Amino acid sequence: MSAVRQTLEILRMLSTIEVPVSAARICQELSMPRSTTYRLLGEMVDMGFVVHLVDEKKYGLGLAAYEMASAYTTQQPLVRLSRSPLLKAASMVGGSGHLSRLSGQEIVYLAEVRAPGAPSLTTQVGVRLVAVGTASGRIMLAHLPKEERVAALSPAPETAELLDEAQAVGYATEYEEVACGQESVAVAISDHLGRPAAALAVTYPVGTASSDTFTALVAHLKDSAASMSAKLYGRQTR
Repeated sequence: MSAVRQTLEILRMLSTIEVPVSAARICQELSMPRSTTYRLLGEMVDMGFVVHLVDEKKYGLGLAAYEMASAYTTQQPLVRLSRSPLLKAASMVGGSGHLSRLSGQEIVYLAEVRAPGAPSLTTQVGVRLVAVGTASGRIMLAHLPKEERVAALSPAPETAELLDEAQAVGYATEYEEVACGQESVAVAISDHLGRPAAALAVTYPVGTASSDTFTALVAHLKDSAASMSAKLYGRQTR
């Protein structure tokens, strides 16, 4: 059995048992050599996937394992539910639709769809950008409690005004701040606590959207975000 497979077997075992267990039990149940078990556990402790309870001489899942599980349960349903409304939004203005979430002072893109003929942008899956420089980041920051927002980013007065305005109207915009010749609009998806779980955004060529088209686009994004909030978190936002 390879070290990778053995590592995954240990993690799977720890995830199916409600209490921390001893290394001896792991050795016995997984039929692993004692030296191998301790070596792998040591590596996983260093990486944060396993925590060693020294006084009890037992091991349990660590914070990194929890964060991975949390990311999966959050991102996968979000990605699945976002594709259809993002594609419709992108098609309304011949642009690109994006799903992203906050990660500290950055946003990370989870999904991207493009209307036919839309150019490839820097906002591809996995890319991280400074939150306050994007429409998606601004609307998610705007949904945080003001004290938390200020503590996290210490925004300049002009940035604070942008976030206050975004909170008031329910969407945020950016104009050629991420990509030359492109503008964006974004709305937040709220979780059961009213906090920003993610953001839906559309980026499109400057001047593409008339006033009526922009109004329809924002309405579609808001309706889509509200629907996703209700389906994923049981939260009625409209």
